[in-house]
Amino acid sequence: MSFVVTPPNVASVPVVGEEGRFPVRRVYCIGRNYAAHAREMGHDPDREPPFFFCKPADAVLPAAANQTLDLPYPPKTSDLHYEVELVVAIGKGGANIRVEDAMDHVYGYAVGLDMTRRDRQQDMKDLARPWELGKAFDGSAPISHIVPASRAGDVEQAPISLHVNGQQKQNGNVNQMIWSIAESISYLSEYFRLEAGDLLFTGTPEGVGPVVTGDLLEARLDGVGTLSVKLV
Repeated sequence: MSFVVTPPNVASVPVVGEEGRFPVRRVYCIGRNYAAHAREMGHDPDREPPFFFCKPADAVLPAAANQTLDLPYPPKTSDLHYEVELVVAIGKGGANIRVEDAMDHVYGYAVGLDMTRRDRQQDMKDLARPWELGKAFDGSAPISHIVPASRAGDVEQAPISLHVNGQQKQNGNVNQMIWSIAESISYLSEYFRLEAGDLLFTGTPEGVGPVVTGDLLEARLDGVGTLSVKLV
């Protein structure tokens, strides 16, 4: 097949114990999936259906092993926020996946950051418009290596945290999610056919806040690993 312009490179993420990389197809994100974070953002959490937004695949910024990622401070914002999240890598596609079957579709896990231009997101909220300007910019999805599910710890009971310049800002546990991994996959698959290569950012604990150029962010998810990002 020939193309009229050079096709872009496939976004991909390194995998622990594998020479090959995980190709990224789509990036889905769950909003307000931790009750305490929902409350700090001014919402009253309950078990109403979850909602999702997307980032482009090339917003993913993968980390090399034991290295700090440089993340350029994005344009058009003066209020850049961090949100540490468990990321689920989908290894088998499907639609209308049952909750009891959902974990069979998981390839592995990573820890990631949903970086957010909070001022631009608020602008869009005020106008009842989509969030892309606040959520989908270049480099808005830094991510660690992916750990295959067979190698990961008990991710559904894993502590998750974020430090900025050595000071803890977020500290939670995956078991605090309003919608579990399996429930989230099942619900999402009713609206989109999931495919191998999809990533699902599963929401963030309370404690989100702003960062500036020069700050060092260190995310950790027990059983999966760490992610180090510096704003430049």
